[in-house]
This record gives sequence, C-alpha cells and structure tokens, in this order.
Amino acid sequence: MKAEFITLDYLDILISTLLVLVAAGVSVALKLRLEKSLLLAASRTVVQLLLVGYVLKWVFRLNSAAVLALVALVMVGVATREAVRRQKRVFRGIYLRSFVTLVAVALLVTFTVTKIIIGVEPWWRPQYMIPLMGMILGNVLTGISLVMDTLLDAFAERSDEIEMELSLGATKWEAARDAMAESVRRGMIPIINSMTVVGLVTLPGMMTGQILAGADPLEAVKYQIVVMFMIAAAIALGCMGISVFVFRRIFNERHQLRLDRIRKVRS
Repeated sequence: MKAEFITLDYLDILISTLLVLVAAGVSVALKLRLEKSLLLAASRTVVQLLLVGYVLKWVFRLNSAAVLALVALVMVGVATREAVRRQKRVFRGIYLRSFVTLVAVALLVTFTVTKIIIGVEPWWRPQYMIPLMGMILGNVLTGISLVMDTLLDAFAERSDEIEMELSLGATKWEAARDAMAESVRRGMIPIINSMTVVGLVTLPGMMTGQILAGADPLEAVKYQIVVMFMIAAAIALGCMGISVFVFRRIFNERHQLRLDRIRKVRS
C-alpha cells in the first residue's frame, strides 16, 4: 500500500503549540523560570519558519539563478557571522576568511551532490540547492567555529612551546602542526559522533521528513546516506581550510609567531 502524504493546516499547527505549553507549565510548576524563554523561542520558530516557507515558495516558482545567488549570499553571510561571533579570540580578516571558506565548501560540495550524484538539471535548481546548502552551512559553521576557537587558544596559550620549537630550527608548519591537527579533530567530532549512532539512536531530520511525506523508507535511507557523507566531507574541507587560513595569518613568511595579530574579545 502506497504511503499517503497528509497535509497540515494552521489549526493543526495551533494544536501542536499545546506541547510547548505543557513544557512551559512544567517550568512554572518546578519554578525553573524558563517559560518566557521557551515561549519566545517557540514564537520565533513559527514566525521565522513561516517567513522562510513563503520566501522559498517564491524562489522555487521564479527558478532564477540571480535570485538563487542572492539567497545563497544571505545564507553564507549569516553563517559567517554565527561562526565568528562566538569566538573568544579573533584576528584581522577573520570574517573574510570564514566567508571564503564557507562559499568554497558550500559550492564545491553542493555541485558534486546535485550535478554528479543526483543528476539535477540545472545543477543549481533551487528545490535541491537551497536545502542542501542550508544543511552544509549549518554544519560547517559549527566545525570552523570550533577549529578557530581551538587553534587560536592553542597559539596564544602554547606560544612559549611553539617559539621554542621555532628557535630550535623547526619550520612554522612543524611548530603549528599538532595544534592544527587537534583543532581539526575537534571540529570533526560532532559529525563523527552523529554518523556513529545514526539509525540506531537517532533518525535524521531529512530521512524522517521524507518518510512522513510518503517516500519509501529505503529511498529515504539512500538520500540520508548521501547527505551524511556530504556533510562529513564539507566539514572536513571546511575545518582543514580554515585551519590553513588561520595558520597563514598568525605566522609570517619568516617563520615567526605573530601573537600581536590575535585579539581577545571582551565579554
């Protein structure tokens, strides 16, 4: 029997808010003082997702490369801001380097998936490109944020050790290699953990959404495998790319560690 796609109306959405109200009620009963934050977050969720829904419907209908480029630019800009704004330490050019990393990774991986794997024509078809790019950016920004945070901390806190290695004849790459490897490893941990338990502990959102929409479970699984591998590759490329950018910015051509280029952000 073929699965049926069941549409939801706004009354169904309204009824679903009872679930949030129950959670808010628990907060009130236990005096957690989370009810205001929870209700505000729920309100923002509804407004933001409805707005995105209408925008995507308009973009899909236009099917314009220029409009799609504008949407993608906004997505990358927001992702760049989120990747940088939580940093404890920054350096001049951190926004540009983060932006370039996100653009390069998002375009390369999205093109590979839509054009080569799925075979979409044209490869930038909004129905495929926007959701896939959104998943890539959402995961890569977390990865590069962890890399920058870890790497800048390592350079600042282990400066004596690094400078001693440099004074003993090590190249800047040799002196920074361990810190760079550790930062990339940390940036990759979330996706590795997710891939380890997927299907056993969690059912990813894309797979669940396709099944609820009536897709065959095995077809949904195939798409989810592609998505997981896509995200893993994007995070790996993003983490390695931003680590090299940071490395090249903090070390100069004479193999010197330039701590003066790192600035601590005031909290």
